[in-house]
Amino acid sequence: MSTILGDLKQAIVEGEDDEAAAMAEAALAEDISPLDVLNQAIVPGIEEAGRLWSENRYFLPDVILSAGAFQMALEVIEPKLEEGVGRRAGRILFGVVEGDMHDLGKNIVLAMLTGAGFEIVDLGVDVPVQTFIDKTKEVEPDILGLGAYMTTTMRIIGDVIQGLSINGLRDGVKIIVGGVPTSQEFADEIGADAWGKDALDAVAKARRMMAGE
Repeated sequence: MSTILGDLKQAIVEGEDDEAAAMAEAALAEDISPLDVLNQAIVPGIEEAGRLWSENRYFLPDVILSAGAFQMALEVIEPKLEEGVGRRAGRILFGVVEGDMHDLGKNIVLAMLTGAGFEIVDLGVDVPVQTFIDKTKEVEPDILGLGAYMTTTMRIIGDVIQGLSINGLRDGVKIIVGGVPTSQEFADEIGADAWGKDALDAVAKARRMMAGE
């Protein structure tokens, strides 16, 4: 890993948002590809912050600072990621279900999907069931991504899938679900097409769905 990428990763871990943005700019100025900046520094940085949180070495304020630095760096490279994409891999409509305000996991997944060439329509967080239905009809995505990060909200994913079926939209879209409390068993139970264990797995599954596998 180059020194700049190492510094960028560390800035994200330490929650230094201005430094993270500056390091991302510097990496691009050195002709490091936006995808390498994403995969070798930005995502590993936020994943390291998550590991420290899981080990009780980071507390909520630390994670919030790291998430801010992650977002600042991501904003620098996202336009370049999109410029570097030729033929789109597919269109993905993505949102976190109603009652759930967690967006860090969503943002990591969407960054990886953008880097992989997918066109992303991001509905954000706390998205009502009816909005998923309306936007699926409007956008006509190849894939609908549904995220839930709490056990109290994960069942709403099933409500979305049921709503799509009632409105005659289910057969026209592939559905991938993800989030901390979800699992392959849960995805099978509610009738989703795939479960993304993490961001890398979500990209791999999305590619396979687009290939008709």
